Amino acid sequence: MKIDEKYVKRCLLIAKNGLSASMPNPSVGAVIVVDNQIIGEGFTSAYGGNHAEVNAISSVKDKSMLKKATIYVSLEPCSHFGKTPPCCDLIIKNQIPNVVIGISDPNEKVAGNGIKKLIDAGINVTVGVLESECWEANKRFFTFHQKKRPYIILKWAESQDGFIAPDFKEKKQPFWITNSFSQQLSHKWRSEEQAILVGTKTVIDDNPSLTTRNWCGKNPIRIVLDKNNRIPKESKIFDNQVKTFVLNSEIINFDKNIAQQIAQFLFQQQ
Repeated sequence: MKIDEKYVKRCLLIAKNGLSASMPNPSVGAVIVVDNQIIGEGFTSAYGGNHAEVNAISSVKDKSMLKKATIYVSLEPCSHFGKTPPCCDLIIKNQIPNVVIGISDPNEKVAGNGIKKLIDAGINVTVGVLESECWEANKRFFTFHQKKRPYIILKWAESQDGFIAPDFKEKKQPFWITNSFSQQLSHKWRSEEQAILVGTKTVIDDNPSLTTRNWCGKNPIRIVLDKNNRIPKESKIFDNQVKTFVLNSEIINFDKNIAQQIAQFLFQQQ
């Protein structure tokens, strides 16, 4: 394995720690190396907090070592002011001479500007190390900026003979065909996404909470398709635990491309 790939892999590994909390920002990992030794590392804090580069630089005890270091990042350092100052400026300020970047940032506010800013400051910059892995790690972020829509995951449970639920149930609650482990895994997956979408019949038949109550993580935004406002107001989705969107015929046209309209609506919410 090439040395750059080794440390970008480390970036990708530690970036997983910020996957849920950092959204809608990407979860990035940063590793600082001197003489093949890691002297600092960090990942993206919760949304609005420090970026990975800031946390990595802050973790270095002897800041004088930064002048001979290489900082590895899984995504291009930002060059604009958002909720935090530009990471590029911090790298330049600390006179880090080498930067290795997994993949460039698709956000039009960055999109190569961070790379240019570093190069203009006389820093040696390498771009495109484990690019496909870096894209995969932040596929939600890349899909949002490149395709102007959310990244979509289809999830369902079915029996071996192809059924997902009985035609009739005595109680309005989910009908389990899996087990408690599967439910916990499902809640873990929920915690990693920004939103979860279900249809009218699911809410009426199952009265789900759509929360992450069986996993330690934030609840996703709840989205429900309800063309004719049939869902009872006492349903659990209206318990005010989580932000909830009900998409009815006043918001989308159910006679046209529903999926495209949903994607467009959600893109506009960011």
